[in-house]
Amino acid sequence: MSNARKASQAEAVLQEADGGAGLVTPRERPAWVMSLAVHVGGLLLLASLTHVTLSSQDFDPVDSVFQEFDPDDYSFDTVVVETLGNQSDIDDPSPSQAASTTLSKTPQQEFQERLDEKVLTVKQTPTAEIPLPPENEFADVVDVQGQTENPGGIDGAVDRMAVEIDRSLQAKKTLVIWLFDESGSMAPLRNAIADRVEAIYKQLGALKDNDSDSDRRPLKTAVVGYSDKTTIYTPKPIDDAGTIVKTIRAIKSAKSPDENVFTAVAQVSNKWLSYRRRMGYNVMVVVVTDERGTDYGADGSALEKVIRQVRTNGIRVYCIGNAAVFGREHGYVSYTFADGFTDEFPVDQGPESVMMERMALPFWGTRGFGRYQMSSGYGPYALNRLCSESKGIYLIANEGKGAKFNQAVMRGYRPDYRPIRMYVKDLEKNLAKRSLVRAATLTREKRIPVLGLTFNAENDNVLRRVVTEAQKPVAELDFRLKQLQFELEAGEAERGKLTQPRWQAGFDLALGRVLAMRVRAFGYNVVLAQMKSQPKVFQKKDSNIWRLKADREITSGGAVKKLHKKAREYLNRVVDQHAGTPWALLAERELSTPMGWVWVEGNRPATSSGNRKAANDPNRVLFVVDPKTGKKKRVMPNKPRPRPPL
Repeated sequence: MSNARKASQAEAVLQEADGGAGLVTPRERPAWVMSLAVHVGGLLLLASLTHVTLSSQDFDPVDSVFQEFDPDDYSFDTVVVETLGNQSDIDDPSPSQAASTTLSKTPQQEFQERLDEKVLTVKQTPTAEIPLPPENEFADVVDVQGQTENPGGIDGAVDRMAVEIDRSLQAKKTLVIWLFDESGSMAPLRNAIADRVEAIYKQLGALKDNDSDSDRRPLKTAVVGYSDKTTIYTPKPIDDAGTIVKTIRAIKSAKSPDENVFTAVAQVSNKWLSYRRRMGYNVMVVVVTDERGTDYGADGSALEKVIRQVRTNGIRVYCIGNAAVFGREHGYVSYTFADGFTDEFPVDQGPESVMMERMALPFWGTRGFGRYQMSSGYGPYALNRLCSESKGIYLIANEGKGAKFNQAVMRGYRPDYRPIRMYVKDLEKNLAKRSLVRAATLTREKRIPVLGLTFNAENDNVLRRVVTEAQKPVAELDFRLKQLQFELEAGEAERGKLTQPRWQAGFDLALGRVLAMRVRAFGYNVVLAQMKSQPKVFQKKDSNIWRLKADREITSGGAVKKLHKKAREYLNRVVDQHAGTPWALLAERELSTPMGWVWVEGNRPATSSGNRKAANDPNRVLFVVDPKTGKKKRVMPNKPRPRPPL
């Protein structure tokens, strides 16, 4: 349409506005009429331009796409993925990390590409519905590296496993393989789990009694036991809660002390692999034990083999077990004999790390911790790492009778769960780490002697004789301590390169304790020499012994005072920087007693020959309460008893 024609139409409009009275001159028209004409002309011109633009492009309208546009669909993932050893698939970078390695693009280019993807997605017809994980899993904060939980006893551990089973069932059918340690010490634990399993399975609603169509049930269970060999109690997985409980209760204690747990995990994973590959089940292995396992091996080859197997096949391994004893290989478990007599025996429950990182030093001159050692807050390294690498969880059912620590604090002191070869390689790179591990090993090659603090002094001759005997092991003690000091001070130069709190606390505690013991040993030898050359005189008539008591005054010379100052500096640093940890507790205990010595007189009542005989009589009769009848029963506690298969 030409501009002249548009002007003519405008004139017609003006005429019509004037009531159709004929042509009107500009002077005769009101001002508002002229304004109306100008605006109408402008609107017609803009309409013409818009029409031309749209008609000149071949563009499909996408109004429906923009109406469904959700800004959240185009937000970047900012979740940080923690790394895990042994080439874990969770080492794959998150979308944001992967994007950071590509060439940068302008926001307009990124938006256009995302919009194009959205348009293409809308035009496609979906062929199958993809099941999504449960919504609550998106919000959960999951610790993916060496995850350990302390849910509070056996009941709490089984309840926590029920949560894991339920999550698995929400995704797909699931096979749960309960793998029980058959040792004698595990009998009470197996029964406790059987009690809880029946209630939990019924709560899950996955098992239904008297259902003939068993092949369609979403949850199946296998029960297996292991000792020196693996025993399959359910050759074919079952789905009846009552049968599962009866099978668990029927497990008998094995006669062998061996517990080949890693061999058992490998066998059951291989036996029921078809459920994972061909039948589309999630497969979960739940190890129930109170020990580390005897087939771990010095090089950890059995562990590495089973880790590769379960990771390759997507099988998750969980463990319900005891906490590893902090920095120790052995813990203690109770065992009740058939006659009702109960005793405790050492078992392999640790350490929580690849190698020993804590020295086996006695608390000489200060109160020790007795037989019950501290909890590390983690499971034994081998089992904890197996759970970690397979994306399972180590559930602590028992922390023992020793000191326990806040789980939130201990997360900052997580052991190194990388493969052993990487751990050893890391030791080679840092002298401080290597020195700590070597010193811890030296304390286990030969026991550090503990010297006596009480001396008979019926007369000066007796006193001199017992003091002379007490001085003999001092030379050995000082030699061993000097060896440890030399080893640790060799790595002191690289102490500043330690970045992990666990290694910092371990090194400082080790050197601080060694120096403290050397100060005590120097002072011990000095005061004994003085007593032997110039015996002290009792101030009380009934005194007949001398005791050495801790004292703040250091009387062994300037060199020893320097060691004393350095020892306190290291120990105080552990207390200040690592509060609420086992290292801080040990440092506090060392600092709680002064490092000097002072003589204190005392009295020891004479023991009659009759009493002495009674005290040493191996045939004396003692009584215990029979747990079944509640009556006293005679036992012979000094009678040799064979070690039970624990």
